Amino acid sequence: MVLAFLLGIFATLARSDLRIPEDLYSALSIYLLLAIGLKGGAALSETTLAAFWRPGLGTLALGIGVPLWCYAALRRLGGFPVADAAALAAHYGSVSAVTFIASLAFLDAVGARPEGFLPALVAVLEVPAIVLALLIARRHRGASEGGWSEALREIVTGKSIVLLLGGLAIGFASGARGLAEVKPFFVDPFKGALCLFLLEMGMTAARRFRDLPSVGAFLFAFAIAAPIANGALGVAVGTLAGLSLAGATVLGAMAASASYIAAPAAVRVGIPEANPAFYLTASLAITFPFNLTIGIPLYYAMAQWMQR
Repeated sequence: MVLAFLLGIFATLARSDLRIPEDLYSALSIYLLLAIGLKGGAALSETTLAAFWRPGLGTLALGIGVPLWCYAALRRLGGFPVADAAALAAHYGSVSAVTFIASLAFLDAVGARPEGFLPALVAVLEVPAIVLALLIARRHRGASEGGWSEALREIVTGKSIVLLLGGLAIGFASGARGLAEVKPFFVDPFKGALCLFLLEMGMTAARRFRDLPSVGAFLFAFAIAAPIANGALGVAVGTLAGLSLAGATVLGAMAASASYIAAPAAVRVGIPEANPAFYLTASLAITFPFNLTIGIPLYYAMAQWMQR
């Protein structure tokens, strides 16, 4: 999967005419998110509340704490305006579903099996940071109620949340028996579909490389340091919450990731004055490739060290 991502980067830098049709890319993203939701829902149906409540509460704490420290660092150390700092905090406090999926694929490759309810934690982590960022921007800018309402609608009705929560609900209601009936389509071809998706993501990330000079040295360093710090925090929270080695690794990858689907959509509406070159380039051209190639194995090593 990582090699497919690197192939996408190479194809763009080499100016190849390779393209993934937009309709296919959209279909792949729908497929992957729904498949993750279905598998997570089936596993959640067999999970007790006692096993879920501590990881769920810890994930919610990450969703609140991470954007707050990111915002403070960007404002005080980086000197970013309120709008840009809030927009970046929304991205780094939220979660990249693709990074989450890639972490599952990595753990499967090393023979580690995380808890099945982790897709539910993706939904828990997706929203709080974006809401906090919108609140911060609204407090300093006096945003209109219309803009606030529209931004919240973007979050709640965005395809990531709808597909993950919808898949979780369907999987939970159907259980393992229901999942077995669609296994030939939603489980067996999953890794192949992920390769195609990451090929496109490599090309998308490479197209943002031209904007790297505009982000500046501080933001470039932040886009590397923040995922490492957040990854360590996520692994620690997962370990304290009683997650397995694999589960703590996935939570670390989730905390380290930066959203580039749900967060940009909400920020575009709720904080329109924020500079897209900052938050899109940092999250997609720096943090995402870092996590995919170096970060996920690093968080796995962190989890091994913390749980030995």
